[in-house]
Amino acid sequence: MDEKLKVREHHQNMNYPQIKQFSWYRDFYKRGFDIFFSGIGIVMLAIPMMVIALIIKINSPQEPILFRQKRIGKNDKVFTILKFRSMSQDAPHEMATQNFENPEKFITPVGKVLRKASLDELPQLFNVFKGDMSIIGPRPLISKEKKVLELRDEYGANKILPGITGLAQVHGRDEITDENKAAYDGKYALNMSLLLDLSILFKTVLDVVRSKGVHEGRSK
Repeated sequence: MDEKLKVREHHQNMNYPQIKQFSWYRDFYKRGFDIFFSGIGIVMLAIPMMVIALIIKINSPQEPILFRQKRIGKNDKVFTILKFRSMSQDAPHEMATQNFENPEKFITPVGKVLRKASLDELPQLFNVFKGDMSIIGPRPLISKEKKVLELRDEYGANKILPGITGLAQVHGRDEITDENKAAYDGKYALNMSLLLDLSILFKTVLDVVRSKGVHEGRSK
């Protein structure tokens, strides 16, 4: 049997438990940690972010420094995510980059470096500080990614804040199927803890250093 079909049938046949109504870590401490660490990150990375912004502006003075896009957040609430612009303005905005046929056509020379090192994600610290996102959580999706959003609804993953990095990202990122991404997101929502968050953060740093799991455009 096809591996994707096996995964899909496995998820459909499972009776997923609901996340707890209240959790001290998820509903109280985690938000405090997010405010504290995103605030520190914004202060410590202010100069590097200004340098990146300057380089982007010099490289393409007529185009904006930041990329803004509507994403689906906690409880399906729409918010605007912030990223350093890594593509030209004529790139399709309402499509996940992994679905591009020819992403290299749109990625700028500066953007290529930023994306490889995940530096384009740094402005999301402001999203975290504001409360739209968490440092750790399911990656926020665009509204057209209906398949994963529907699976996340089943697994309870849409009931928590999306994150800069998450459990799916450290288990393959662009290399795993939509079903597995949603399953990892659901597993995280059910098992959220400080230890799990620290583990994901540590693995994320290692993956960024090794550029692991990053693929531009559709898999060949």
